[in-house]
Order: sequence, then C-alpha cells, then structure tokens
Amino acid sequence: MASQDWMTKDFYAVLGVAKDADATAIKKAYRKLARQYHPDRNADNPEAAKKFKEVSEAYAVLSNEQDRKQYDAIRSMAGGGARFTSGSGGANAGFNDLFGSMFGGGASSGGFAGGTAGADINIDDLMNMFGGYSSPTRGRDGRPGPFNFSFSRPKRGQDVVTDATLEFRDAVNGTMVEITADGRAVKVRIPAGVKDGQKIRLRGKGRPGTDGGDAGDMVVNIKVRPHPVFKQDGKDLRLSVPISLKEAALGGIVEVPNFDGTFSKIKVKPGTSSGSVVRLRGKGAHTPKGNTDLLVTLEVAVPKQLSAEARKALEEFDAAMGDADPRAKLKEAVSK
Repeated sequence: MASQDWMTKDFYAVLGVAKDADATAIKKAYRKLARQYHPDRNADNPEAAKKFKEVSEAYAVLSNEQDRKQYDAIRSMAGGGARFTSGSGGANAGFNDLFGSMFGGGASSGGFAGGTAGADINIDDLMNMFGGYSSPTRGRDGRPGPFNFSFSRPKRGQDVVTDATLEFRDAVNGTMVEITADGRAVKVRIPAGVKDGQKIRLRGKGRPGTDGGDAGDMVVNIKVRPHPVFKQDGKDLRLSVPISLKEAALGGIVEVPNFDGTFSKIKVKPGTSSGSVVRLRGKGAHTPKGNTDLLVTLEVAVPKQLSAEARKALEEFDAAMGDADPRAKLKEAVSK
C-alpha cells in the first residue's frame, strides 16, 4: 500500500486499538483478527479475505516504529486541515505567497486565498511540489525542508522456516498436519511420497509485507522417522527378505509382507544369489496417482552356528562340487 493512501485509512480503527496503544496491544489485536479472518478458516469468503488484507496492512504499518511515526504525522495533518501560515519570519516565512501562487490567488492569514481555512489539498500535488515520494525535500542550504516525507516501496514479508516430523506411513501415504510457527497454527497438507530432508513451500503463509507488499512464504523442512522394515526408493518401496541356503540353491516359494499389511508369495529361482531383486507390481504405496511397486531384495541367510551334522553336510556338499570356483568369473574380468 502506497503511503499517500494513509490520509484516508484509519489503521487504529481497523485493529480496534487506541491511537496511543503500545506494541504489545497492537500485536495482540492483530493476531486475534488475523485468526478470525484467515483464509484457512474462511474459504471462498471474499469479505473475510478483504478484512484479512486490511488487518495485515494496518499491522504492517503500526508495528513498524518509523512507519507509524510517518503515518501519525500525515493523519494529524489531514485531521487538522491543511493550514500553512507564514508566522513572523523564520524557515516558514513566505509559505502563503508560495502556495497562493501555486494554487491560484494571493494568500490570507488563515490559509489559501480563494478558500476557507482548513481547505483540502490534494496530497499528490503537495508531494510532487517537494520532489515526489522517494526522498526528503531539502532547502537551498542542503538541510531537510519543512516537509520531510520519505515513502517506501512495497516490501515482501519475511519467510518463516519451521520443521515437521512425520511417521514413515504418513510420509508415504500423505497426511494433514498442524504446524505452529511464528506464533500461528497452520494446517499443512503433506503430499504422498514426501522424502526425508525435502522442503515444502507454502506461498503467502509467512510474515505480512509492508507498504502493500506480498506476504512471505512458510518453508517446512520435512523429517521422516525410519520404518523398521520398509524404505523409500524413489516413488517405490523397498524390502529385504531373508532366504535359506536351500531356497537359494534349489528354489522355492516364500511369503513376503506388503505395505498395506497383506502378504504376497514370490517364487525364488534355483541358484538365486544374495542381493537379487524381485519387483512386485502395485504392492508398494497407494497414492492418488495409483499404486507403486514393492522391490524385494533376497538376502541369503548364513547361519552363524552349525551343528556337527550340518557342518558335515556342508563339507560333503563342497566336496561334491569338485574344483568349482565361485570367483572364477571375477578373476577373469580383472585380468582383461
């Protein structure tokens, strides 16, 4: 909001506070009204959206000490009427003659000739006479002139950064969480498939801008608690399933858990190596765009303790394999 509009807007009335209210009272009033008219609580309500914007504009000015001083000065001039007198000399001497020539006619002791004391003056004309809105006016000696106005351009509000810690299933399936940041509670929809360390940016949910600038954003850093069994692998899920030496060598059917709590049976081919991956189509996460896959990694479980009978059986198996070298292909590849 441009500063020239301050003449017509009563920010104290918008927030419902006295003109001598301190910063604490102004902040308290703003938070109450912001919660009341916030878009999240007033979906498709243009009147509430208008009120929320007015409350944000008022707070942006009154919460800034410098802006509030300028606002009070401009409003004071507007409320008391546009009276400029020459007095008995000094820095303001000759103002009536100056204004009289600019607005037509000679000067009078109460204001401008051709009008009554306290007549309205177009604020744009007044500001343009003294160099516009961008910088304070200065006299011939280089010092600030009698109308020392300094107006700011719209400035975007600051971003607010916060964290959200999710359970693994909520991160995979998507959920709605409530986050408290910068003294405000905000409901955030977490999309399905969000990853640990990912950032979600909520447009316009940060701190309000000043001078009509846009509100900043809220940046949510996502933290996902690990699952004891499942892991994320892109859009799919991954699961490690142990198989026995016999299942790896001779093949077989094993049962594996799905993410939704059901079970699937997969076929282990004879001679399966540890680390082999089997893809189960549609057995991963259920998302609005369809089901993802479950990647099952088969890990050969090697027993840490063997009975005498089991040890003897393995030794007999190794003898039956003859001179077969499991690392023969590796040695051949290295020698090339």
